[in-house]
Amino acid sequence: MTTGREIIDFLEGFAPTRSAESWDNVGLLLGDSAQSVTRVMTCLTLTPDVAQEAVTAGAEFIVTHHPILFRPVQSLTTANPQGAMLLGLAQAGVAVFSPHTAFDSAVNGVNQQLAELFELQDIAPIRPADEENGPGSGRHGVLSTETTLGDFVRVVAEQLSAPHLSYVGDDRQRVQRVGVACGAAAEFMSDARKLGCDVLVTGEARFHDCLEARGTGIGLVLVGHYQSERPAVESLAATLSENFPALEVWASRTESDPLSWI
Repeated sequence: MTTGREIIDFLEGFAPTRSAESWDNVGLLLGDSAQSVTRVMTCLTLTPDVAQEAVTAGAEFIVTHHPILFRPVQSLTTANPQGAMLLGLAQAGVAVFSPHTAFDSAVNGVNQQLAELFELQDIAPIRPADEENGPGSGRHGVLSTETTLGDFVRVVAEQLSAPHLSYVGDDRQRVQRVGVACGAAAEFMSDARKLGCDVLVTGEARFHDCLEARGTGIGLVLVGHYQSERPAVESLAATLSENFPALEVWASRTESDPLSWI
């Protein structure tokens, strides 16, 4: 029998929640860690349709990248979608765990996986942390061969199977040192620039961040929040399955990017 506590202990070893950002809401957010678990589902964001998939499929444990209850609540009722979703999960005995920014920064976490996907070498954190709190946030590294921004953007789109992406910069500008920060992480741009990065790849950015990138000359590639993090959610399901062979583990099949492209 596998318990929720065993899964939590594994996740804490894989992406220690002590390394999460101070503003984050990570760890076991709903449920009983002592309960028996036979089915686990991973997802990027726990929405009502994704929660219903878990309940219908008999999952007892959900690992969601984006936390539930991120903002304080004063009541939990069926009067709003989040309340109804959480009450339904509680009634079905489903526990919910979120690693969020701890997973972003982990040794084999979201940003490390992106850096390796783009075949960067000499990978290191953009914002290093002390050893106790993990390697640090974001990643940067070098391409084996210098390329142009235009060609690099095409590689990124292909590797992430991105239906659409946007970027800032001249197609012809040189690219060799690359920064990576998943999600909405244009805040890493100045750090990446100080490290000599020619381009930063992230999920999304504000308009004024794009203007800053253009003004300072660093390339900025926006792949979409979903595209920057969903692949790691799928790999996490595979990792859990490998380490808990008695469990049925899958990445949500219902989940999709809320954005559509033409």
